[in-house]
Amino acid sequence: MGLEMWLRTGLLMAILTGLLMGIGYLFGGPSLAFIMFLFAMLFNFITYWYSDKIVLSWYNARIVDETEAPELYAIVRNLAERAGLPMPRIAIIPTETPNAFATGRDPKHAVVAVTQGLLRILNRDELEAVLGHELTHVKNRDILIGTIAAAMAGAIMQLAYWARWIAIFGSYDDRDGDNIIAAILVAILAPIAAMLIQAAISRSREFLADEGGAKLSGKPWALASALLKIEQAVRYRPMREGNPATAHMFIINPFRGMSIAELFSTHPPTEKRIERLRKLAEEMGYVPNF
Repeated sequence: MGLEMWLRTGLLMAILTGLLMGIGYLFGGPSLAFIMFLFAMLFNFITYWYSDKIVLSWYNARIVDETEAPELYAIVRNLAERAGLPMPRIAIIPTETPNAFATGRDPKHAVVAVTQGLLRILNRDELEAVLGHELTHVKNRDILIGTIAAAMAGAIMQLAYWARWIAIFGSYDDRDGDNIIAAILVAILAPIAAMLIQAAISRSREFLADEGGAKLSGKPWALASALLKIEQAVRYRPMREGNPATAHMFIINPFRGMSIAELFSTHPPTEKRIERLRKLAEEMGYVPNF
């Protein structure tokens, strides 16, 4: 798993570097391509060391201490001890849309983030099961690849946004015709590149995290109930702020109803996840009531 993680991370960084160099070559030839290569090296460094902070800032997530969230801390501490993990930092996202994600470059630098809405609608068993899911992502080291992918996909989508404006308002002088064509190509191809980056995040990781979280908490029925509650709440109140490039990081895609979010949909259907949890509950000796 460690080798696979590093290979996938290296592939993501290589894709970003190649994309930026290609954009530089289209707009300014070899000299600008080299400058973009240097920029890509800097960006790769930043995304590795600071992508978690970037993602948390997109949601105005605030790190809280134990005095501010004693019950939340107690649940996470208990689960982390069971999983053999260091105690992660905990962040709260100021939105009523219920959801959660984990981020960080490794278990020692992990952050588990939950929304205010999640704390409001879930009971303790359901919250424990959701946090178990997120800590399984930490234990499986999914958080590095997921966080870097989110930061890179967000940057690529920003490039596409700028390229669209260049294409619309760029000069129509013959000398700038090539740049306008290049801007159109970037506006079209950049979202495709972002989709390819998202494709590096396997849907199977969510199934594995569901299974691990259910076993860690010992409450597969509670995780199934939580997934259903979150799914229904997101349909009613999807996130209107944030970055769709991070959709794969959440336990349920929080951007339902926004067309751009479909580009970043990496979650398996919730019904299939619940059905798997039903079978797991039976294997664990529980009679499913969901």
